[in-house]
Amino acid sequence: MTLHEQVTDILASAVEAQECAGISVLVRRCGEEMLYTQAGMSDVASGRLIHRDSIFRLYSQSKPITAAAVMLLAERGQIDLMDGVDRYLPGFRNARVVDKQGTIRPATRAPWLMELLGMTAGVCYPDSDPAGQYAAKVFDEATQEILAGGGVPTVEFCNRLGQQPSFQPGTHWRYSTCADILGAVVEVVSGMRFGEFLRKEFFEPLDMVDTGFYVPESKRNRLVTAYKRTENGLVPWTSTHLAVGVYDREPAFESGGAGLVSTLEDYSHFTDMLLAGGTYEGRRILSPATVACMTQPQLKDAVRRDMWDSLDGYSYGHLMRICAEPGRIAGLACAGEYGWDGWLGTYFANFPGQQMTILSMQNTVDSGTTRVVRQMRNAVLAALSREN
Repeated sequence: MTLHEQVTDILASAVEAQECAGISVLVRRCGEEMLYTQAGMSDVASGRLIHRDSIFRLYSQSKPITAAAVMLLAERGQIDLMDGVDRYLPGFRNARVVDKQGTIRPATRAPWLMELLGMTAGVCYPDSDPAGQYAAKVFDEATQEILAGGGVPTVEFCNRLGQQPSFQPGTHWRYSTCADILGAVVEVVSGMRFGEFLRKEFFEPLDMVDTGFYVPESKRNRLVTAYKRTENGLVPWTSTHLAVGVYDREPAFESGGAGLVSTLEDYSHFTDMLLAGGTYEGRRILSPATVACMTQPQLKDAVRRDMWDSLDGYSYGHLMRICAEPGRIAGLACAGEYGWDGWLGTYFANFPGQQMTILSMQNTVDSGTTRVVRQMRNAVLAALSREN
């Protein structure tokens, strides 16, 4: 059985088991396509198949692009990664923390930009603890404004987040609103909307023609339907999540943590650029030193132990996982590989030593690095090792 047949069977089995409605995979090596295949539906009701140009909601796979934008400003000397975020967002002045009992007191300082890149900034997503409940209030208010036809602008949204108590910067790793806040910093420093900055500095020079914060009407037939798993099988998911989910208009809040849509082809241009040390089709996007910095672990041991069990073997830095101990990972892995995934099923991993990228996109919530992705990864990495 060829690798193409093996991976296709893995994807088809996941679709048949209703682990996902549709899924596609692209593997690139040394700047060339090694494998593309897909299975399942872009929209079940109409029978529309997944295609190579299907547009997916990236959710947290937006984060590495946000990190690249921040690092571009850093290499230009426009920011210092040890700047407190309150230098750019006044909502973070007089930062406060809240303990598990709900007691609020002053924070030692505002988070540094470097801590935002490492998810150790003392901020959080909506959750059940007191800090998470304060964050939820901001997201709930923003969602209501979106559903009413408006929205909260990016900088204002993040200033509101800064006014909520959370935990002491630098003391814990907690997956959070860090990338959203960094997007607002990019907006303040650049003097342009975050989406416009990304378009000018990344999407246009990288030929990412289908990537952005909303889907124009002319492309909407390529936007996949999202699904959620239930006891009765997959059903369409049409809600918002983290103040994101309305794609038929340009959003007021351009979420650096969850807001982008893209295609396999578009995102592969971004991953190719990183593997090439910051260049794409002869165009310099980032410096080699910047890419090297972005793809190294940044967590100290005291905060790395806070990471999810599913990330055992990885460290974290610049809004990506980075493989530090391959033997601890539940599957085949390579030291130095890096990447991230998204809540609605997108995934990427770059393997610098092998000059290879694995990209996958599916359209089911609560996904990311799922069983089918791990199976597919193992097949690809095993095949690569047999060649050597």
